Amino acid sequence: MWAIKENRGIRKVCRKLPSSVVKKYELWKDIVFRHGPEKLREFPGFHDEKLKGGRHGQRSSRLSLQHRVIYSVNRNIVTVFVLEITPHKY
Repeated sequence: MWAIKENRGIRKVCRKLPSSVVKKYELWKDIVFRHGPEKLREFPGFHDEKLKGGRHGQRSSRLSLQHRVIYSVNRNIVTVFVLEITPHKY
């Protein structure tokens, strides 16, 4: 089992998001908690990927066409840190 630690502002952000995005975020958390972040790669809908540039060392998963969850992984203590849920800019 993995631990999931959320940034302080995540709850506030979730109240403003569409319910479909919040439901997919809850599904994302359930998958990560039970199986770890590697399991996300088996679900093409999440489009899990490494980030580059200023976000080097972080990962992104798609919650909708617009919204992404940004997170980092600490394997030493089996923890996933959810940094933010943000609208993706096109």
